[in-house]
Amino acid sequence: MGLLSKKDAKLITDPLADNNPITIQVLGICSALAITAELKASIVMAISVLFVLGIGNVVISLMRNIIPSKIRIIVQLVVVAALVIIVDQVLKAFAYELSKTLSVFVGLIITNCIIMGRFEAFALGNGPWRSFLDGIGNAAGYGLILIIVGFFRELLGSGTLLGFKVLGDPIEKTGLYAIGYENNGFMLLSPMALIVVGIIIWVQRSRNKALIEDH
Repeated sequence: MGLLSKKDAKLITDPLADNNPITIQVLGICSALAITAELKASIVMAISVLFVLGIGNVVISLMRNIIPSKIRIIVQLVVVAALVIIVDQVLKAFAYELSKTLSVFVGLIITNCIIMGRFEAFALGNGPWRSFLDGIGNAAGYGLILIIVGFFRELLGSGTLLGFKVLGDPIEKTGLYAIGYENNGFMLLSPMALIVVGIIIWVQRSRNKALIEDH
C-alpha cells in the first residue's frame, strides 16, 4: 500500500489540472497579474503560498473543534497573517531585493481567496493530514500557473529567464536578435498576464470538454 490512498492523492493532483484554483475556480488572479513579469518573483510567490497554505491548513484543522463559529474568520486571518509575517521576514533577511520587487503582494497573501477558501471549505471539516495535502495541492496548482505565466512573460518580454539572457544580447545583437528579433514590451504589462492566463484556460478546456460551462 502506497503512502497516499487514491482519494488522498486526488487532493494533490486535482488542483494541478481539472480543479486548478486560478484557471477553474478563478481565484488568486490579482497576484497572477501583478508579479509574473519575472520568473524568479513567480517562483518565490509560489513557494510562499505553498508554505502559508500547507501550514495554515494544518493549524486550522488542529483548531477546528475549538474555534467558535462566530469568530472563525478572524482566527483564520490571524493564522494566515502570522505565517505571512514569517515569509516576509525571511525574504527581507535572505532576498531583500526580491522582497522589494514583491512589495505589498507578499502581505496580500493574507487576503488571497485561495487560502481563505481552503481554510473555510476544507480545513475546518477535515483532519490535519488531509488538510495538509489539500493545502499543498491547491498551492501547487496556483504556483504552476504563476510559473508558466512568469516563464513566457519574462522570456518574450525581456529575453531572459531568471535574469539570464537566453535569446542573446539585444544591445550587441547576438543570438535571435542578430536575425531581427525584438523583445515584446507588452508582455511586461499586467494585461498581458491576463491574456496568457486566458490562453492557458482555453488550452485546458480544449483538452477537456467537461470543463466547458453550459450557458
